[in-house]
Amino acid sequence: MDTEYKFSTQVEWKGGKIGELQSDGFPKVNVATPVEFPNGVPNVWSPEHLFVAAAEVCLMTTFTGIAEASKVDLVSYKSSAEGKVERIDGKFRFTEIIISPEIVVAREKDVERAERLINKAKELCLVSNSLTADVRIDYKITLAAN
Repeated sequence: MDTEYKFSTQVEWKGGKIGELQSDGFPKVNVATPVEFPNGVPNVWSPEHLFVAAAEVCLMTTFTGIAEASKVDLVSYKSSAEGKVERIDGKFRFTEIIISPEIVVAREKDVERAERLINKAKELCLVSNSLTADVRIDYKITLAAN
């Protein structure tokens, strides 16, 4: 039997270029046009930021889930991500997202395992698999200092 999931959100326009994003049981988030576009609003989440964040968060949750199941002793995980938007055939689109995780593990044997698992997480990430943009990872894995 196939599994199907549905995720819902609602947005309400608040005026100008600002809206309020919500989903049942979640905190409301202000959203707006990014400053890179006409009349963009500074310091407010944009669809473009949320798009890049979705790929970044998906990689983290996929990796940490796989690492836990594989008994990798994970000390920390943090990342940054950057998405590139280009005008192609007269339309803006994301062409690339680079996610840069910094992973720290507790045991030396987990360094190589974490490398295999971050690559596996990229292959399994639901969001990345749903995008036409090229998603690349530029990871750094280190052993925790004693």
